[in-house]
Amino acid sequence: MDDQTRGLHPYLAGNFAPIKQTRPLTRCAYVGRIPTALAGGQYVRNGGNPITNDDLGREAHWFDGDGMISAVLFRRGKEGRDIKPEFVNQHILTDVFLNAKNNRNLKRPLLPSIATLISASLVTVIMVVLRALVLVVLSRLPGSKKAVKKISVANTGVVYHDGRALATCESGPPIRFQLPSLETVGWYNGRMAENERISDNRAGFGGDGSMAFMREWTTGHPRVDPITKELISFHAVFMKPFVYYSIVPQPSAKKSRPGPVFGMPIPGVRSPKMMHDFGVSARHTIVMDLPLSLNPLNSIKGQPVISYNPTGRSRYGVFPRYRPDKIQWFETNPCVIFHTANCWETTLTLPESETCVHLLACRLTSASVVYSAGALTPPISNVPPEYIEEEQCRLYYYSFLLVRGESDEAPTIRNQWALSAIPFEFPTLSSSHAMRTARYIYGCSTGASSYSAALGRAVKIDYLAKIDAVTLIARGVSNPPQQIKGCVDTRSIGDVMQSTDPNDPVKLFQMPEGWFAQEPRFVPRVERETEDDGWLLTYVFDESQLNDDGECSENAVSELWVIDARNMRDIVARVKLPQRVPYGLHGAWFSEDEIAGQRPFDAIRRETLKTEVDISSPLSIVRDAIERWIG
Repeated sequence: MDDQTRGLHPYLAGNFAPIKQTRPLTRCAYVGRIPTALAGGQYVRNGGNPITNDDLGREAHWFDGDGMISAVLFRRGKEGRDIKPEFVNQHILTDVFLNAKNNRNLKRPLLPSIATLISASLVTVIMVVLRALVLVVLSRLPGSKKAVKKISVANTGVVYHDGRALATCESGPPIRFQLPSLETVGWYNGRMAENERISDNRAGFGGDGSMAFMREWTTGHPRVDPITKELISFHAVFMKPFVYYSIVPQPSAKKSRPGPVFGMPIPGVRSPKMMHDFGVSARHTIVMDLPLSLNPLNSIKGQPVISYNPTGRSRYGVFPRYRPDKIQWFETNPCVIFHTANCWETTLTLPESETCVHLLACRLTSASVVYSAGALTPPISNVPPEYIEEEQCRLYYYSFLLVRGESDEAPTIRNQWALSAIPFEFPTLSSSHAMRTARYIYGCSTGASSYSAALGRAVKIDYLAKIDAVTLIARGVSNPPQQIKGCVDTRSIGDVMQSTDPNDPVKLFQMPEGWFAQEPRFVPRVERETEDDGWLLTYVFDESQLNDDGECSENAVSELWVIDARNMRDIVARVKLPQRVPYGLHGAWFSEDEIAGQRPFDAIRRETLKTEVDISSPLSIVRDAIERWIG
């Protein structure tokens, strides 16, 4: 494969390509009417943007890259009537980023690509891991701009908890950034963040000991309970018990409320897994032990570090929020789930007492999207007939009937089927309805049959979807489809688009030809009348700006669209951004009150100046030579 061909990696090209420019808050033009509910708030979205990008022929994956957050602040004008949108984007100043910035020795990112871990041989994996370890050691010697103490690139999601905006990635703890400027404050350990005015030397995520650095690895999707304000997270590691669990409450005047609990082991997980998300209801938690492994020992067995077993079992562990030791395991056919949409429980007393925990999740029938996101061909596997399913990613409904007390009954999944046949990923809902019964789930869809792209191409979002989960679950319960492989609403995207029913449980917003969207976020009207009374915010890009080689010019720009979430038809405002926003991962809406309620801090993270780096000592010269050699 020649360099020119390799340079067109689908997730390093077009609007997936990283950008170099960052901007402070910059006034934006817009057309339409900006809803008053947005006044003072800020939409923030995270995503990978590799700072070290010289080697375009390297292995790369959409999940790689240094975290960059891009945001639009809806600045409140006089008397709150005149809303002025302002765009800002900043790199998240992680250890890895600060070490790599303007480091001419590095031609490739410090960390191995996920694409390498999926496909490379044992020798290659050993080489790239050794390179990363040597670079981490070198970062602690004189001449380095930043010692790499935490390997997270913080490129996955954003969340607000207890006066802190946090960026997340499962290879490390969350890192705090400041709204609305997006400056990086520092790593957050569950008790405090670096550079904050409080002082607390007690251990947080990860605890104490030699393995603390691994046990602090926190899911990219921690959950915040909208009622109790607790932050719930899990920590997947390579050693038994393989998953830990933490709950961080919001400080309260009520002294009876327990403090944070860190590192509770979750029993029953059988091996290290690529565990990205989980389900959290008001009283229960669900972890997913799926047959997608993330295990360095796989290489010894001749398998990739990241490997999918199409003949394995999918296991769901359900336990009371504060008692992971009370976990009940439910087993079913193999699948991959990267994102859950909502989780809630129901309790009945008649005709007999029972508790069901319900989960909505985006279920993939294979791991092909993991490969396609790295421009790799999925391996061909022999799948037993009972496990064969068409390639798909759909919004699935699960109901887990909990076993009572000391009963010797085996836990059973009462229902497991798709709500709709349309492709569905990147789910979101009204945050105030999370962890309780919610009617509407929003997400992304594509005109393709699934989210697995053809080799050399990238999946792009040309539809936004709204699914009435309550209605479709009721239909499925009254007229059950086939368990596991069945679907309640079997219509295709084309069928749904032809519908004229105003009460259709599946509604689609189709992007104009050549335009593509990103994950949407729901923002409610201040005094809303219904659950869906609000707007969806999403970054969009017009690919007619690409040149004949499929690349973006320097003056390519994106927009932020505000879409009516009730009718899924009207674009009420289009904010014209001063630059493009690459197709990225997850975002969040931060309210005016949350921005005003941020905790104080004394300093922010910053880049090390050249004058502050020792480049003359013998050790510094040796360090520089070794780094240049392996860079």
